[in-house]
Amino acid sequence: MIDDPIRWGILGTAGIAESSFLPALRQAGDGVPVSVASRDGARARSWAAEHDVARGVAGYEQVVADPEIEAIYIPLPNGLHAEWTIAALEAGKAVLCEKPLCVTPEEARRVLGAAEAASVPLWEAFVFPFHEQIDRVRDALAGGQIGEVREIVSRFFHLLPDDPQDIRVSAELGGGSLYDVGCYPIRLARSLFDTEPDLDRTIADAVWTTSGVDTELWGALIFPRDRRLLFSCGFVAAYDTFSRVLGTEGEIRMTNPFHPGTDDTFAIVHGDDVQEHAAAPAGEHSFTPAMRHIHAVLRGRERPRHLAVDEAMGDAAAIATLLAAARRGLRARA
Repeated sequence: MIDDPIRWGILGTAGIAESSFLPALRQAGDGVPVSVASRDGARARSWAAEHDVARGVAGYEQVVADPEIEAIYIPLPNGLHAEWTIAALEAGKAVLCEKPLCVTPEEARRVLGAAEAASVPLWEAFVFPFHEQIDRVRDALAGGQIGEVREIVSRFFHLLPDDPQDIRVSAELGGGSLYDVGCYPIRLARSLFDTEPDLDRTIADAVWTTSGVDTELWGALIFPRDRRLLFSCGFVAAYDTFSRVLGTEGEIRMTNPFHPGTDDTFAIVHGDDVQEHAAAPAGEHSFTPAMRHIHAVLRGRERPRHLAVDEAMGDAAAIATLLAAARRGLRARA
């Protein structure tokens, strides 16, 4: 029924489902978590009880096949995204899959093909394009408030616990700092430049584990008219997402373009003139605007925006090219 809440299933008990997805689902309204799956049924049942999810089940296929569920959130390790996103799409479920959508461009093409064939919406969980902050930054750029944009400088770091079992440093599961957090500056630049980079001009270097996972990476993507993204990412420094959009007549500074909180700001700067603005409504979870939109789409109240079929392939291609460039640098030093 059109007024019934969207019934969600969750594949896996990852921390981001607890800290980000569920609070936003409830804050957005119009949605309810019906089922969570884990490979361990006891863990799924315990997690469901702790987080007020109707039921916990053993095996992801139980959620995918559940006729009661309309939409599925996938916070699984990166290396499992393609398999289970395709399974959910082919079962007719709308999907919100954590970023990165896939670990290779070839996987991304298969997933996006499945989305088009199934004719159900698929979103990659970059939620910042739905934020008011990005809308206001776009308006400032369109209005020429900093002149012509020439460069975006962005970093995304956080400290990773020293745990060799952490999936974010597992080569088999698609670990690495570029997949985990470096993808955000890439999506930001593609969005604000509103075009794709010239991948033949890509520059990158990285620090690697012995298993071949990047724990820190820095690089440049060159966009038409010699505009550029300069960025760094990693697991080796305190949480930091500061980003600058540099124009010919000024700049925009964002303390957190990706997951802004109550204390975050964006500022439009012209010399000594600094106009500072709140980055996010007080008390609003980062995922909430995206969840409101998804629910509105699934109930026919809005046309879909930021679908994966329209936006994900460029990220996959840029990530693959950056990793290849960084590995060439590693081989050259060997």
